[in-house]
Order: sequence, then structure tokens, then C-alpha cells
Amino acid sequence: MTDEVEILKQQMLELQSQFAFQEDVIRSLDEALAAQQQEIMLLQRQLELMRQRQQELAAHHEAGLASSPAEERPPHY
Repeated sequence: MTDEVEILKQQMLELQSQFAFQEDVIRSLDEALAAQQQEIMLLQRQLELMRQRQQELAAHHEAGLASSPAEERPPHY
């Protein structure tokens, strides 16, 4: 009977060890996922700003306005 109790104790310790390891892995994955989500949100915002800038430049170009002074023709042309 004591052998069975010792086996059960050993199995219980092994399960507790596995559970602690799984908790640590899940915590690490959760932190990585949160960091990735923050980065995705930042990249989406940057993409939206670039899209807006591109639309503004296209609108200026369609209206016949140069997008920068360097692209304007000198008056003698």
C-alpha cells in the first residue's frame, strides 16, 4: 500500500511540475501576443497615415499643383 501511495505522490509532483511549466509558457505566449498586437496597431496607424499622405499628394497632382517647390517649373518655361 505504501508503494502505491509513493507512486501517487510521485505522479502528483510530476503533474504539478508540468502544470507550473505550462503556466509559465502560457504567460510568455500571452506577453508575446500582447507585444505583437501593439506592433500591429502601430503599423496599421502608420499605414493609414501613409495612405492619407498618398491621397493628398494625388489630389494635389490632379489639381495641377506641384507637391514640392523642387518639382515646380521656373517661371521662364
